[in-house]
Amino acid sequence: MSARWRGLARLAAGMVPALAILVLAMWEVFATLAVPARVATEADWAAAEAEVRAGWKAGDLIVFAPRWVDPVGRLHLGDLIPIDVAGRMDAARFARIWEVSIRGARAADARGARVASSRSHGGVKVRLLEQTPARVRTDFVAAFAAARSEGASAGASPILEEVGFAPHRCIRIEPPAGGSGKLTWPAADLGSKLVGHVGLADVFTRRDIRGPGKLELLIGGKPVATTIVGVDSGWVRFEVATTPGPAEVTFIASATDPRRLICFAAEARE
Repeated sequence: MSARWRGLARLAAGMVPALAILVLAMWEVFATLAVPARVATEADWAAAEAEVRAGWKAGDLIVFAPRWVDPVGRLHLGDLIPIDVAGRMDAARFARIWEVSIRGARAADARGARVASSRSHGGVKVRLLEQTPARVRTDFVAAFAAARSEGASAGASPILEEVGFAPHRCIRIEPPAGGSGKLTWPAADLGSKLVGHVGLADVFTRRDIRGPGKLELLIGGKPVATTIVGVDSGWVRFEVATTPGPAEVTFIASATDPRRLICFAAEARE
């Protein structure tokens, strides 16, 4: 390479850091100008609320994204979210879902649903989504009275609990340290799949007790799924294929540490 070309190469190499700094500076200017335009105002929220209220039907689900904006969303639309809906296991039962979001966020409950309409109100976006609702044969929380309890599950109960910083209607079991609690439904009506969620309840207990919990699922006495949940796991989903018809279904909750509050919900679906 000639001296001239070597000089040009050195010059180009020296310009790269300067160009990178220039691009970064331009991006910061853009971000500074653009962010205020995306901030949702009270007027934006009021307009979004009006749209949802005008189209809402009994049985619709309303969700907010990102999750941390939930208190603001409930301030505007909380009366349309009854406790049993707020504590749902998931969104599969709902045919229509209203997603109210800011900053381009998307709600996990809206994944896979068809977008029927979408409209922005300044910094707030409203999407109406539709899906084929799940057909439930057995809701194990609702059918808790039919379960046979063994071991520590004698104190189990259906309850509305905080799991993963969200409310969930679930069955709570507190197994002894190194022990387990068992609940058995002798003849649960199964469909083509059994879907459930499990997590550790109570933020203060999770802060103080750091060990994980475990939930085992048995069908006809045979283990078909094991889910281990830690203090940061949240509301963990599990699913197994099943043969339609009556079958014995057992859930076993266990933990190595004391005061481990394990909550689960499950549904047999067609």
